[in-house]
Amino acid sequence: MSHIRPLSPITIPGTDVCFAQGVQAGNWVFLTGHEATDFATGLAPEVLGKPRFPLHGAPKHRREGDFILRRLDALLKEAGTDHAHAVRLDQYYPTWKAVDPYHDARRAYFGDYIPPSTSVLMPELLHPGADINTSMIAVMPGEGRTVQRVSQSRLVAPMGSGFAPVVTVGDYVFVAGQMAHHGGDIGVDPSAHVPDGGVRWSGTEIKLQAEFILSELIHPALAAAESSLAHVVKAQAYLAHVEDIPLFMEVWQAHFANHPCALSVVPTEGFGLAQGILEINIMALKRHGATQKEIIACDVPSTMTYGAPAVRAGDLLLLSGLMATDEAGAIASVETAAGMPYHAVGARSQMGYLLETAQRICEAAGTSLDKLLRVHQFHTDLREFYPMHKVWHDVLPGQPIPFAAIRVPGPMPAPGCTVMLDLWVYAPIG
Repeated sequence: MSHIRPLSPITIPGTDVCFAQGVQAGNWVFLTGHEATDFATGLAPEVLGKPRFPLHGAPKHRREGDFILRRLDALLKEAGTDHAHAVRLDQYYPTWKAVDPYHDARRAYFGDYIPPSTSVLMPELLHPGADINTSMIAVMPGEGRTVQRVSQSRLVAPMGSGFAPVVTVGDYVFVAGQMAHHGGDIGVDPSAHVPDGGVRWSGTEIKLQAEFILSELIHPALAAAESSLAHVVKAQAYLAHVEDIPLFMEVWQAHFANHPCALSVVPTEGFGLAQGILEINIMALKRHGATQKEIIACDVPSTMTYGAPAVRAGDLLLLSGLMATDEAGAIASVETAAGMPYHAVGARSQMGYLLETAQRICEAAGTSLDKLLRVHQFHTDLREFYPMHKVWHDVLPGQPIPFAAIRVPGPMPAPGCTVMLDLWVYAPIG
């Protein structure tokens, strides 16, 4: 199967924003950036509830979770698959108070199998009042695409979450977001934490947590799934403190320097683990599978990413998080536009530069940007969403875009940049 089609594309009334609620491409289904909106007025009326009776009925966040999951279910059915074939969930919340009610909705929908999940706190979502943003990846039913839990993995989901920490489907391995603990709700593992009140130079917190996650959690989980760190194709690292990136990358490179992957390093406001300052999720390939990892060589400034420009894994092209930099820093037009903030010159120039770069990476991999599967835009200011989205439609006129737009705490890892792009692209073989 080599076709690609948007699922229930919708143009937001009164705008030229065309949103692809999902994309079905070959045997993959991507549902991206879902919030409990009616696409016309903001949050759906059934989520808002009765204005004169705010304390009647289910909690607002439960209504919000139920609404999103009903919409995802309808999109899965439109694609010809179901929640039993889901392999990954990503959730962003502006408040921790939304998480438990959403988990109740999630358990009611998924039942005994909840796919590997990553949940982090972010300052703001695209729609005022929205407290849950969800993306899902699933596969089409068929031979060789049965989702299987990795039962021998030592990973354990947090007690209230209930997701499968590791699953495989065909040659692909999906590992849920991991933090520096052994599951349950007991806090950071002592071996990954600088002792409170102890010797100040007894370790560095970010290095201890990073090493613990990679060595004690992800490495054995991949081994149990017949994979390894060398076969990782895509990772997202959510960091509480951008100033920790050099120390984090020191640990990361000790594991990945000889076999890089696509990597997005995303500023994050908070985590489920109160003392946690880092969460990492992983996608990998089985060691002896037919699908091979291919690092894409492309002339991209080294400052734009923290990983390989992109990695091809079968019919998926996975890009590292991109920022609009050259070797001198943020691209020159960002600095020159600083005196005209309300003309959106900096926003538009960043997105134009990023899409031009992404297209070159796609061409190097033998595909094109119009085969988008998923776009996560991490903004420091959501007021830049619309001028940046206009650039998408300049580059891909008339094409629905499968986007999520999330505000992250500033600054970005590259000073002056205000957006990071995390892209997945379809790269059909043959």
